[in-house]
Amino acid sequence: MGITLPLEKMTTEDKIRAMETIWDDLCKKDENIVSPSWHKDILEEREKAIESGKEEFIDWSEAKRQIEDKIS
Repeated sequence: MGITLPLEKMTTEDKIRAMETIWDDLCKKDENIVSPSWHKDILEEREKAIESGKEEFIDWSEAKRQIEDKIS
C-alpha cells in the first residue's frame, strides 16, 4: 500500500504531528515490532553517557516542548 503525503506543503509542526500519530498507532501493536540489531549499541552508548554525566534525562513533555520551541 503506497501512501503519499503532501510533504512539501506540510509545515514542520504538521510533519511532527503525523509522525506522532503513526508512532502512537505502532505502540498499540508493539509486540510486532522487532528492534534492529544496532539499536542495542545505541542504547548502551546513551546509557554510558548518562552514567558519566555527559547527558541527562528530561521528561518527555519537556522534550516535546523544547522541540516545539525550536520549530516555531
